Amino acid sequence: MTLTEHGPTSTGSASAGWGNLWPHFTRLSADRTPVITRGEGAYIWDDRGRRVLDGLSGLFVVQAGHGRRELASVMAAQAAELAYFPVWGYATPPVIELAERLAAAAPGDLNRVFFTTGGGEAVESAWKVAKQYFKLTGRPLKHKVISRAIAYHGTPQGALAITGLPAMKQQFEPLTPGGFRVPNTNIYRATEHADDPVAFGRWAADRIEEAILFEGPDTVAAVVLEPVQNSGGCFTPPPGYFQRVREICDKHDVLLVSDEVICAFGRHGSTFACAKFGYQPDIVTCAKGMSSGYAPIGAMITTDRVVEPFLRDKTVFPHGYTFGGHPVAAAVALANLDIFDSERLNENVLANESAFGTTMRRLLDLPVVGDVRGDGYFWAVELVKDKNTKQTLTAEERETLIRGYLPKALFDNGLYCRPDDRGDPVVQVAPPLICGQAEFDEIERILRHTLTEASTLL
Repeated sequence: MTLTEHGPTSTGSASAGWGNLWPHFTRLSADRTPVITRGEGAYIWDDRGRRVLDGLSGLFVVQAGHGRRELASVMAAQAAELAYFPVWGYATPPVIELAERLAAAAPGDLNRVFFTTGGGEAVESAWKVAKQYFKLTGRPLKHKVISRAIAYHGTPQGALAITGLPAMKQQFEPLTPGGFRVPNTNIYRATEHADDPVAFGRWAADRIEEAILFEGPDTVAAVVLEPVQNSGGCFTPPPGYFQRVREICDKHDVLLVSDEVICAFGRHGSTFACAKFGYQPDIVTCAKGMSSGYAPIGAMITTDRVVEPFLRDKTVFPHGYTFGGHPVAAAVALANLDIFDSERLNENVLANESAFGTTMRRLLDLPVVGDVRGDGYFWAVELVKDKNTKQTLTAEERETLIRGYLPKALFDNGLYCRPDDRGDPVVQVAPPLICGQAEFDEIERILRHTLTEASTLL
């Protein structure tokens, strides 16, 4: 959830037009949310002139930072040349070039790129292609998807069925049938092998095989996992976890989908996070950082094996989006990837991730902080009532802190980040990839001050 998802974050009269806007994931009873007017580098400004550190890259999106005029210039030039044409039986030069570039950067034989306008659409596309793949290869009963508890994979009906957050789904049920859940990799809350990451990873991966066997291997089409799980607060993979998952998927002829909507494009210091964590998926879904948010674009990328039956005569994947592969979005994505290369953003993350983690872990001396975890430029601070027992907050306390106090206080103190309690209560930070120690220190300082004040409310 974004900062505004938890209700009012500032006071004052509503801006003109606020009564007509329906914000996403937001209580409409809120009087006013911050109005963000501009951005530059790692900072944003609101309509009251306040400068705030963007500690969430917008929504895990603005990898190259705000205000990149060179990206705006590329967009304007492409719009003047060709503002729009669909990829429904046609192509445009920037779309062709971007597909080639993504395929070259992806590990193994992930060579075929299907463009969408965002991450949820990419996940939706992955499930649909998995279903049709098994129909085309003579196994029509394989349609179910295994995903992890608390994991978020998008809001379309299929992606929502894959999502492991019951509270996000109950207003829209019944959903697309076929989504099933297994445990995630939150070792901080583990009841099995909590002191042995390798054994814990094996245990968590084996629950996937257990679910496949329970449902029947002839009915399971895919396993959908994030390299680092977002919801619940940055659950990193234990050693050997994804290697074991790959073995399980191969054994039971199940497609492994790496949902990298957040994790791709430098968030963990590599173009695709699966490469960093050492596993080869059959399908990758990605979006967000592909264009650093300068235009909406996402993609599903498949291996040669997955696309092969679709290459047969008269076969069609009857699926698409009007704005998928938009030429302006593709052009700015290419320019964004040029910045990744010229400014060595992946290398910057790898060089600084240890320092970022060390800086964030300073917060462990606060009584309200139970755990600090993450990887790359993607970290979470879990809040507790008792560090010794790991006692979590009550529903009333979550309402007070996560939805009431923290969003406004953090923003007023100069930091935009993400208080969230879709799992246990956490505060997440994921700054632009241009950041370094100065920004890390600022994030830690504001979090320390705000969480110290917040602890008095418990």
